[in-house]
Amino acid sequence: MARAPEPPRAWQRMLSGRRLDLLNPSPLDIEIEDIAHGLARVARWNGQTKGDHAFSVAQHCVLVEELAVHCTPALNRESRLVALLHDAPEYVVGDMISPFKAALGLDYKAFEHRLLAAIHLRFGLPPAAPAKLEAFVKTCDRLAAYLEATQLAGFSLEEAQKFFGKPKGLEGEGAARFSRLKPLAANDAASLYLKTFRSLAP
Repeated sequence: MARAPEPPRAWQRMLSGRRLDLLNPSPLDIEIEDIAHGLARVARWNGQTKGDHAFSVAQHCVLVEELAVHCTPALNRESRLVALLHDAPEYVVGDMISPFKAALGLDYKAFEHRLLAAIHLRFGLPPAAPAKLEAFVKTCDRLAAYLEATQLAGFSLEEAQKFFGKPKGLEGEGAARFSRLKPLAANDAASLYLKTFRSLAP
């Protein structure tokens, strides 16, 4: 009698030595160094950006956290950490562009949400952010996308406004730094992500 085929492998080994089950992720198998390393090597915009290096998801996440603080200076540590980790699942699944996510449907989003919940638990956050905070982070995410699109990805201002909305909150002291996005080498992006995380971690 023929043996039944083994189920396909559904885990990934990380450089830390952890083995992360993608279908049932455990917070115990998640390390911030793996996240930083992976995100620094995942390109935003499928790599279609200007510069000697890709603009990584690690840099994008730091940008979203900085925008969140710029828009709401009194934002607490936990909320800032939620902003920094908002795309953390992409260290495993990559940065799939929004049109393709939409084509795949809700199962993909459910997979991302399970992994993000495990990441949140690993770092002392509730599995899901409150709806108001989630909406705020999404607003900052779209603002970051607008900045990246117009500075790095070749979008016109009109085109970026059509897809990401008219930017709001980029006024005031310190806003000028958001007009100077520069892609970093992967190791530098990972270091920046880790430095930001460690400034927020309990």
